[in-house]
Amino acid sequence: MITFEAMCRMATLEPGELERWIAERWVLPESEASGYVFSDLDVARVRLIVELRRDLAVGDEAVPVVLRLLDQLYATRRRMHVLVRALQALPEEHRAAVLRHLDDD
Repeated sequence: MITFEAMCRMATLEPGELERWIAERWVLPESEASGYVFSDLDVARVRLIVELRRDLAVGDEAVPVVLRLLDQLYATRRRMHVLVRALQALPEEHRAAVLRHLDDD
């Protein structure tokens, strides 16, 4: 876990900017008595937002759209991994039947 101050230093952000991202719910750190703390996932998300805004010049109005689309993509990838594991657990004849059905589409 990383503190609010450490996150600002690491991402070279002004505290007000990070506070706004939290208020906008672009980043969802845990709130503790000592302040916000950020998980590794939060750190990756802040880095992504910094890259979107600074390197790719994505405007504030588009950032939530991009984040929502990326969240949907990552959720779909997680579901696909679960599906692949479930298919691998099936007996061969059932797995082959599923694959044949997928080829029909």
